[in-house]
Amino acid sequence: METVVIIGNGVAGVTAARHIRKHSDKRIIIVSAETDYFFSRTALMYVYMGHMKFEHIQPYENWFWEKNRIELVRAFVNKVDTKNKQLQLDGSRTLNYDTLIIASGSKPNKFGWPGQDLHGVQGLYSKQDLDLLEVNAPNKEICKRAVIVGGGLIGIELAEMLRSRDIPVTFLVRENSFWNGVLPDGESQIINEHIKEHHIDLRLNTNLKEIKADASGRVKSVIIEETGEELSCDMVGLTAGVTPNIDFLKDSGIELGRGVRVNRQLQTNIPDVYAVGDCAEQHEAIGNRRPIEAVWYTGRMMGETVAQTICGNPLEYKPGHWFNSAKFLDIEYQTYGWVFGSKGKPDYETQFHWRHNSEKVCVTISFHKNTHKFLGINTFGIRMRHEIFDRWLTEGKGVDFVVEHLKDANFDPEFYKKYEQDIVSKYNTDHGKHIKPKNKSLKRIFNLTN
Repeated sequence: METVVIIGNGVAGVTAARHIRKHSDKRIIIVSAETDYFFSRTALMYVYMGHMKFEHIQPYENWFWEKNRIELVRAFVNKVDTKNKQLQLDGSRTLNYDTLIIASGSKPNKFGWPGQDLHGVQGLYSKQDLDLLEVNAPNKEICKRAVIVGGGLIGIELAEMLRSRDIPVTFLVRENSFWNGVLPDGESQIINEHIKEHHIDLRLNTNLKEIKADASGRVKSVIIEETGEELSCDMVGLTAGVTPNIDFLKDSGIELGRGVRVNRQLQTNIPDVYAVGDCAEQHEAIGNRRPIEAVWYTGRMMGETVAQTICGNPLEYKPGHWFNSAKFLDIEYQTYGWVFGSKGKPDYETQFHWRHNSEKVCVTISFHKNTHKFLGINTFGIRMRHEIFDRWLTEGKGVDFVVEHLKDANFDPEFYKKYEQDIVSKYNTDHGKHIKPKNKSLKRIFNLTN
């Protein structure tokens, strides 16, 4: 019987295992040193905040794996021997494979800061990081102040987690506005304001120089590069992005870049070896996407794709139109298509931006300045429907059409109604248009009820 071994039990690896089982009787082994069972990594924060218990973020019951004949091995992979098709595990164990899927995920970036490996310094990615946070910052008596380094989604999640226990937080962001490499200026400004309103000490244009230790080897303070200021703290969160977890592959013969290099079928340069999820790097990026995509839904799609190929139905990885969602504290964020941040915006892109005059609600619509073709949309505080924007992007709709029919894409049209006229009016003013909102949603409801 053919043996498929999967390194990593995140969403990419587990999805691959589930779909291989749907289509075959192959022996499937998942190797992971993190946890016995798959869990939702994006929900780790809610465990710390007390909204869930850890078992609540495990999508499958423990009996699921045995019932579906998916074997679980708790171990580190120290080396991959591709010539002999063998994994060397910790404890001098070995494991043979016929087909190998590398789904080893990511690890937090470290940039050589002095003191970055002290006790009390950590990232926020794994179950072990969650456990460590309970040691480093269980309450405000043990952790009188935390410093977070890096202004991305993981950083703001960690800030929210710590503030939920009333721990003071200083947030060091090297850019001049939060996440402005991704967000346009207006949106980035909203998040700046929102962070400060949640009593987080946001320091923009600020870099970490050094983390200092006390006599016991535990973090006691950080030094700011620009001013030399010393900030006392009991915990430092390093959240300056992630990088593929591939160090164990260096002598394997598998081609590596920043990640594991793969083609469109997610195959490496070694026969019968594939890579999926955060650790996979496309030889050539797909459209405007990055060669490495550390996103939950792309990991799931890669897992489904590689399972088909391994089971005799070769498929290319085709992720479709870009989309993503997140929360900035209590502001929900969605993006569909391409809306570039203030850095790196292409010459052909024009953006329409609307912001509510008192609420933390805004919309940015991106379109081609010559053809007026709709390119993408960001929303903050307004929930939109993925399938509608996916269709409009596929059909190449114009920006006027999108503005006219924006209510059709809203998850809650009645909620959206109080913003609609203001959005359309500003679009008309900014671009010399005379658009009136179309309300097909009500027509659909009428047709369904008559």
